[in-house]
Amino acid sequence: MVSDIRVGFLEKLEHELDTRGLVARVVRTRSGPAFLRVVNPDAASLAEDVTCAPAPETHDHYYWWSWGERMHRVDDPGGAALKLARVLEPLRRERCERREARDPRDAWGSRETRDVRGARDGRDAHRFEARGLEPHGAAPTREWPPGHP
Repeated sequence: MVSDIRVGFLEKLEHELDTRGLVARVVRTRSGPAFLRVVNPDAASLAEDVTCAPAPETHDHYYWWSWGERMHRVDDPGGAALKLARVLEPLRRERCERREARDPRDAWGSRETRDVRGARDGRDAHRFEARGLEPHGAAPTREWPPGHP
């Protein structure tokens, strides 16, 4: 039974992925081949369906990405799990923290940042007035309507 062999390979990969903290389950369909659904529990939108089949030019079985590209040999489920874990890895937290820790004046983007620097030199101040920004990069003052808490 060819499909039982493939399911066995998928189950080995499922075990490897579970040890790496990814959620993986073998899905058996009535009409198509079995596949492994892999989800990163920290970012559920990061998911992949892996199939198992022989390569066209050989009888050796491989794991395949959902888009039909050969991923890894089935005799090394740990290597395949490593590839899947890397692909399903969310954006690193330290990169996000670095982005949040930047100078808030730089968060406007390159054009506005150039405008801020230009306005410090006394140029382009009219751009800031039109946007309601202070020319030296300071936060705009807000005037609340009368009676606002």
